Amino acid sequence: MSTHDLPELDLAASCDCGAVTLAIKGRPVSMFQCACQNCQKASGSGHSSIVLFPVAATKVTGATKSFVRPADSGANFTRHFCPECGTTIFAESSRAPAFRIVPVGLFAGQNDWYVPNQLIFARSQAGWDLIDDHIPHHSAYRPETHR
Repeated sequence: MSTHDLPELDLAASCDCGAVTLAIKGRPVSMFQCACQNCQKASGSGHSSIVLFPVAATKVTGATKSFVRPADSGANFTRHFCPECGTTIFAESSRAPAFRIVPVGLFAGQNDWYVPNQLIFARSQAGWDLIDDHIPHHSAYRPETHR
């Protein structure tokens, strides 16, 4: 799926308590699933469903709190969340500072456009977490050619 095949979006979503809103206007860069252990902890499931947007396509309204941790790549991974209810709004990696990593579940009820094209960190995938076998599974980060 090329970037031009991805949907043009104009959406807004908020955290559980409504204190923080994320507006999206434009095309995603990529849509994928991640089974790294950090995504499992953050999602409370076997993987996270992710959509990647250019920073310029996103607008956050309201104050967020952040948590920075080292990623397997050696980059810093920063998760931004509502300080009141704890909902993750977006994340970012020092490895790819031009992009925001957005949990597609933030757009619950208005995310039928989401079609993941790959699974990253399949090496951590739990056997009970059933992910479509028809999408490529990468043991760690996806190759740059599979954005």
